[in-house]
Amino acid sequence: MRTLLSCLLLLLTLSAEARSLMDLVDVKGLRQNQLIGYGLVVGLTGTGDRNQVRFTSQSMTNMLKQFGVQLPENVDPKLRNVAAVSVHATLSSVASSGQTLDVTVSSIGDASSLQGGTLLLTPLHGVDGEIYAVAQGNLVVGGLGARGRDGSSVQVNIPTVGIIPEGAIIEQEVPVQEQLPQQVTLTLKAPHYRTARNVELAINRVFGPGVAAAQDSGRIHVNAPVQPDQRVVFMSMLEDIDVEEGRNRPRVVFNSRTGTLVMGQGVKVHKSAVSHGNLTVTISEDTNVSQPRAFGNGRTVATPDSRINVEQERPHMFVWPEGTDLDTIVRAVNSLGAAPSDIMSILQALDEAGALEGDLVVI
Repeated sequence: MRTLLSCLLLLLTLSAEARSLMDLVDVKGLRQNQLIGYGLVVGLTGTGDRNQVRFTSQSMTNMLKQFGVQLPENVDPKLRNVAAVSVHATLSSVASSGQTLDVTVSSIGDASSLQGGTLLLTPLHGVDGEIYAVAQGNLVVGGLGARGRDGSSVQVNIPTVGIIPEGAIIEQEVPVQEQLPQQVTLTLKAPHYRTARNVELAINRVFGPGVAAAQDSGRIHVNAPVQPDQRVVFMSMLEDIDVEEGRNRPRVVFNSRTGTLVMGQGVKVHKSAVSHGNLTVTISEDTNVSQPRAFGNGRTVATPDSRINVEQERPHMFVWPEGTDLDTIVRAVNSLGAAPSDIMSILQALDEAGALEGDLVVI
């Protein structure tokens, strides 16, 4: 009997899915900060902003004044190889001065392509208005576009957005507190009461009772050393802790813009019968010519001729047994040749009928 209980406990332990603590939580205070700037991209081969974009020529004139080049007031430079752009990057709260950041450059005018362009020195501001980094360098553009004289054009991907790897240098660090707080707040990426409780138990199992305390389904307060060197050791030990994640309801996510449908593992349906078919209505419009007889007093007129055809596919009905899993759902729906929109209609109907075991999310 004791051996049987030991085996059962071992199986339960192996079946529990444990993940690293830092995969489940974020540390309050360690965050990313958004930076944005306005700049100019030069060196384009005639694909820059056109004359109707006034702020591009104004920005170029102001920049030339800084280098001692004075243009007459009534002169509006026509620049087809310059484009006004917005520049944005993400700055970590622990980044130091002198480190580099990747930046993204996006056209804000009517430039057709940024291919081959170079970003001029651009300050990047934080939400407080301070300059935290400066960006400059050659763009890497993953798209291309071509246009003919007759107006025909072809475009691959997005040629008006590019990146500059390590294109910004940090000039100012994000302000941090000089005195570290005694408590460290861990925030669950997916709030769950059982997960919060398991995090509390796992930390207290390593460091002793009372070190961690779950406040709600998303926050756990942890008493940590105040000395920086001791806190680094403490946080490194937290990274080595494995926590059993609480069970979350499986999801079905449908992207209405792209038609992408993703069903997570664990989605099941209760016993139900499903029938789905399409109704196609075709309207054809033609024109007939009615011509009078010779030497008649009538006149030739055009009369419309409409033909309407209605076709309805005979829907197939199939039955899903109780507890049908994801694989069975996919095979059954694919056997009907249903499109993602049809699959979404079926899942919505199942959810309304209370037969879908999972959350239906439309984005």
